[in-house]
Amino acid sequence: MRILLLGGTTEASLMAQALYAAGHDAVFSYAGRTNTPAPQPLPTRIGGFGGPDGLARYLVDHQITHVIDATHPFAATMSQNAGAACRATDTALITLQRQPWVAGPQDRWTHVQDTEAAVAALPDAPARVFLAIGKQTLDAFAARPQHHYLLRLVDAPDAPLPLPDCSVIIERGPFTQAGDTDVLQRHRITHIVAKNAGGVGAQAKLDAARALQLPVILIDRPTVANQRIVTQIDAVLQWLDHSARLGV
Repeated sequence: MRILLLGGTTEASLMAQALYAAGHDAVFSYAGRTNTPAPQPLPTRIGGFGGPDGLARYLVDHQITHVIDATHPFAATMSQNAGAACRATDTALITLQRQPWVAGPQDRWTHVQDTEAAVAALPDAPARVFLAIGKQTLDAFAARPQHHYLLRLVDAPDAPLPLPDCSVIIERGPFTQAGDTDVLQRHRITHIVAKNAGGVGAQAKLDAARALQLPVILIDRPTVANQRIVTQIDAVLQWLDHSARLGV
């Protein structure tokens, strides 16, 4: 058995530790989106595969028998590529994905389908928006230049941002409610736009928004069809053990 772990999330790092502790032969793969990825206990590769065909070649060339997709819930393209490559090579695949956030009675959430809908959900009057969505889909918000946008990024941007009025915080999570409350108050934030990534590492901004009674525009996750999804590391380990017993 040889495992490819597609990572980049807190869950992926925890999965890597569990695989290492169990003595599995595994490789950790980063997409290369951050300049300083967290070190892993497993042999690590960084960079893309070249689409589903390139990933399929990698699986064959490196004799991968099992793939664990622990990428970000919004990394839909990578998950689709993993599914296509595993089907083409008859490689076993499982997806480890954190559960989505669920609104409580005091939350002021507006659910939207995608980034464009999040842009449309912003008010017409100038607002101060905490744009907690990373830097991959910022272009769409240039259509609402009347707002001031606060961005929180892992790495400093290496090119001019497409937003005419914005400020940037360079921080790596996990974050705390107290810290995010301070950020929201200090920057006089009136609205939050976030992706429903789930998990605890980035939940603090939603807890802070609840306490401050700020509206949140939450982008729902994309759907990736035909994938087995689990939410617990133990479930992945059980899947691997079952495969080993069956000799697959």
